[in-house]
Order: sequence, then structure tokens, then C-alpha cells
Amino acid sequence: MENFNQKTSMIWNIADILRGGWKQHEYQDVILPMVVLKRLDSILADTKSKVLEKHNEYKGKIQDLDPILKRTAGVPFYNISDYDFKTLLGEPKQLAKNFKQYINGYSKNIQDIFEKFDFNKQLERLEGGDLLFYVIQELNKVDLHPSSVDNYQMGHVFEELLRKFSEMSNETAGEHYTPRDVIGVMAELLFVPDVKDLKKPHVIKKIYDPACGTGGMLSVAKDYILENINKEADIFLYGQELNSVTYAMAKSDMLIKGDNPDLIRGGEKDHSKASTLSNDQFFGEVYDYGLSNPPYGVDWKKDKDAVEREATKGYAGRFGAGTPRISDGQLLFLQHLVSKMKPEKDGGSRIGIVHNGSPLFTGDAGSGESEIRRWILEKDLLETIVALPDQLFYNTGINTYLWFISNRKPANRKGKVHLIDARKFYKKTRKSLGSKRHEIDPDSKNKIVDLYKNFEEGEFSKIFKTTDFAYRQITIERPLKLNFSVTEEKLNNLNSQSFFIKAKQEDRNSIISGLKLMEVDKIYKNKESFETDLIIHLNGTLMSKGFREKVIDFMSDRDEDGMVCLDKDGNPESDSELRDYENVTYEMDIKEYFNKEVKPYVPDAWINESVRDHKDGKIGVVGYEIPFTRFFYKYEAPRSLEEIEKDIEEVENELLVLLKQL
Repeated sequence: MENFNQKTSMIWNIADILRGGWKQHEYQDVILPMVVLKRLDSILADTKSKVLEKHNEYKGKIQDLDPILKRTAGVPFYNISDYDFKTLLGEPKQLAKNFKQYINGYSKNIQDIFEKFDFNKQLERLEGGDLLFYVIQELNKVDLHPSSVDNYQMGHVFEELLRKFSEMSNETAGEHYTPRDVIGVMAELLFVPDVKDLKKPHVIKKIYDPACGTGGMLSVAKDYILENINKEADIFLYGQELNSVTYAMAKSDMLIKGDNPDLIRGGEKDHSKASTLSNDQFFGEVYDYGLSNPPYGVDWKKDKDAVEREATKGYAGRFGAGTPRISDGQLLFLQHLVSKMKPEKDGGSRIGIVHNGSPLFTGDAGSGESEIRRWILEKDLLETIVALPDQLFYNTGINTYLWFISNRKPANRKGKVHLIDARKFYKKTRKSLGSKRHEIDPDSKNKIVDLYKNFEEGEFSKIFKTTDFAYRQITIERPLKLNFSVTEEKLNNLNSQSFFIKAKQEDRNSIISGLKLMEVDKIYKNKESFETDLIIHLNGTLMSKGFREKVIDFMSDRDEDGMVCLDKDGNPESDSELRDYENVTYEMDIKEYFNKEVKPYVPDAWINESVRDHKDGKIGVVGYEIPFTRFFYKYEAPRSLEEIEKDIEEVENELLVLLKQL
């Protein structure tokens, strides 16, 4: 029996037939659907004649033949056309027509997959020349019958083709394909704490991915359990995917591997129906594990109405903790995954999710991002964050982070967060695959897993209390100090001010007359003195006090030597332009901090005690951030001047040699 690597190579070589007519990144649009068809055709080969007999027997007599034909086929799909991959080649001139009839003969669940592949477009292109004939002819040389290739092996064939095509089209691969080395680390860390539970005979577990792409994360997670922990475990995979083509790939992968393809949902052209954020197609369901690599740095404008509508439900919906800025929806997916966790009393759940650096620190205290971090940490859900090396993904070289969420932390991890710095744990790839130049090799993966298991402080491992990431942002005010004067420039500009334009004509005329009678360019250090002189020059003209106050404010300039402006209660008015904010460590007394860090440098400042946290009611707004790189920062002394001068001298000498050669 040929091993699956040989079969993969044979199929991969078929893509050469498309050379010239298709761009490289388009090869998968033809080969992957055709491989799916060939596999389905091979599975149905033994029962095809019986299915046709049943169909002919009951056609027109029973309205819904689906259950009967599926039962006869022995699998959850069937084909009622007279053709198969071998007989299709018997009529080369009618091949395109017969092939369409062959596809239309499949059950609706299979036709749905090919509609999402948008395979008709490829079929039209294949009709030219004899390309369709040659592709089918070459595929017929590859034995994909279940007796030759079981579901497990076939899954590996399809996964390998997905990987190779994704590498070939690396400019878009990252949109739906997560490198297997990344998923491998993620899966192992996700399941490591649960090995004992997963080893139970015929244990049943449900795994969910809300942005499943081609289904790679789900497949690798299941394979890890079956290959490394318990080959008899019953693992059910659930996923939702927005993009119709990758949805079709994921569903095909499930079908090929013997998983339930109906548990992969989405793929509709209508964004509001396909998007996990707008339309959760697994509403009310919970899972043992969640894992995902959702889009990061991508806006959620199309989901805005649905998300904000659900956010008004508070914690009765998925987004009760808050909503992040519209330009990045990562933390919405995180909240969504948390909503899919089983209650702790029912066994709880674990989640692994890939983020870039933004969710760690973006957003000040009180912002949507900070409130989401606060919710995660105050509920003690965040267990571990692993900083991965850069240049791991096909379409971006940035650093990424694995977040692990759990509502059933072991006792020694409760109230704590484990940070692992794995940025240096990688080896270089033999060649660049788009932006991917690094990979997590087995040795590097083992180091990361060991750091997690040991749960000890060290060079690459830090352990914090959840409150270590909290701070209280206090508002620092300084007094408003102004001087007042009448200048030609201010008089000219006054006429263009909106508050002035809206005033009564007689009030405008009176105030201008009064101001012109005042001494031009005279500086008043005191507001009351300026107002007294203005009233005198108004000569008893009555007008709104509010209007007069606005005019006086317009005639002011900030002046450090001016007198402090007081409000109606005699308290200093604050200057909004001098307002500042200080982040105080959560457990530190804010007044102690103020007296030590602010008062000595700004003696006239004070804390605005009216700005309080919406939860605990205390002065200042509570914020949360995770400054990951700061915790692992190592000071490196600058090189000595002698070393730098030596390097410069060497470069200069090299340049002189080159110049002499010209």
C-alpha cells in the first residue's frame, strides 16, 4: 500500500496540468475540490449500484429519499448520477456536461460544499482544451478507496495539501491558515493539565473554534488527543467560518476524516449570517475546549450593529464586559469564547487563543479594552500567556501571544497569571515562506511545555497575582490662571464666534461698544477688575449674564502669573489644558503617591475626587494592562566608544579598498 506521502506527492504533481492557465495561488481552487470528489467517489464505489437501485425503486413514491439513500450508502451522503470517476472518461466530448450531472447527483449536503467552493467557475475554465479530462485521468491513478487509505490517513493527505497550497499562496495564507508548529504548541498546552481526565476510557470531549478557517486547529487538536493521550477518545469538532471557500475546505476536511461536516457552519454570502460576532450559529451551546486564531487588527464595522445591540444586554449577552475600538475585534472573539465555557460545576473549560500585542495593553483605564481585561482578570480566568517568536506566520512577521483561559484552575494557579517568554525558542526555516522565517521545532516546543508544567519563576517564566496588572488612574488638576485684555485682534475675532453670532443684535452692538471704550492692550490680572470696568463702560446696558461671561472668557489668556480663577463657591477652577493623569499601582495609597510623586513638583495641583471608578466607587478609575515585554526586559549596556570607533575604522577601510578598485 502506498503511504499517504506518496499519494500526496502524486496529487500535488497534478497541479502541473494547470500551469499557464492558472496562477500558482489558484491551483488549490481546482485541485482541492477535485480531491474531495475523488475521495467521495471512492467511498461510494462499493454501494453505488445499490443506491441507484433504491433511488429508482422509490423515486416518485416517497417525497424525502434522503434517509433511505444515506442508509443504503452507509455514509451520510450519496450520489444518484449514472457516472463515477471512471465512467466519466468514457465520453470525452460530453465530459463537461456529464461532470456537471455527476456533481448534481450528490446529496444536498455535498452540493452545499461545492457551491461554497464556487467550483462552477473553475469548471468553465477546465472545459477549454482537455484539462478536465487530464485532471480526472491523473486522479484515477491515485487509489483513495477506504481499504487503501483510511479516514485518518486521508485526513493527513488533505491537511498536507492544504499546507503546501497555503505556503504557495503565502500572501493570503495567514487569513485562514495557522502554521502547524504554532497549533502544535497551542494544543499541547491546552491539554497538558487534563491528561488524566482525557485518558478515561471512551471519554467524550467537544472542541470549538469560532473562526475555524480550513479547520486546521480543530483537526490538530483532535489528532493530538488521539495520538498522544487516548486513541479511543470520542472527540467532536465544532466550528464557524465566515469565508465561503475556507468554510468549504473545513467542511470537506471533516467529511474526509469521518467527522460530522454539519458541525462546521457559516460560509453564507450574507456577512450578518456567516459572521460569528453577528450570528452565533451555536447559540446556547458550551464546550470542553475552545481554541482559535481570530483575525487581529481587523475592524468589526460590519458587525457593529449586532455587537452593540447584544452589548446592551450586559452579561446576559456575549459582550457584557465592553467593546473594543472598532478597528480591532480580537477581544470580541475572546469574550465570545468565554461565553462558550461550561460552568465550573459541570467540569469547566479551557481556551487557547492567538492574539497580537494589542490586547495586552491597548486602551486607557475605563476603555473597552481595559474593561475586558479587568473582567477576565477579576474573574480569575486568565491562566497563562506565552510570547511566541516573531516571523512565525505566513503573512505577518509580528510577535504573537498565546492566551490560555480557564475557569477550573488548579489550586496553585488560582489568583495567579503565568507569563512565559518563548520569543527566542525557535529555529530558522530552510527557506522563507512569505513572512515565515522561523518555526517552533520539537526542542523549542518541549522547553515551552516544561516551563508551563514547572510553574516556577525564572529567566523565561514569571508568575504574578491578577491584581499586579491593575492600576488606578487619578485625574490631576491645576488651577486656571488667566489675564484679561482688549486687543484689536480679539475684537476682530469676536464677530466670528458662534456664541456671539447667535446673540441678539442689540447685545452684540452694546458689548462691542463697551469693549471699544476700554483701554486697549491693558492687562488685567484679575477677572473681577476686568468685569467691573466692562460693566462701567456698558453704561447700564442690560444683557444676559451668561453672554457677558462668555465674552469675558474670550478676552482671556492663560497666564502663569495671573490670579487663580474661582468658581461660584470660591473654589479654584481647573484648567483643562493642564489636566493630567497618573497611573497609581493598584495597592498603593493614592494620596501617598500624590504627595510623593506630584505635589513636590506641582505645588498647586490637586486630585479631582469627583472622578471615581464605576465599580468600587473609589477615587480614580481602575484599569488593567499587561506590559509583557517590560517584565522580561534586560538591560544591555551600550558598547564602549573604543569598540564603535574600531567598527567605523573597519568600514572606512573597506570603502577605501572599494574606491581604489573603481
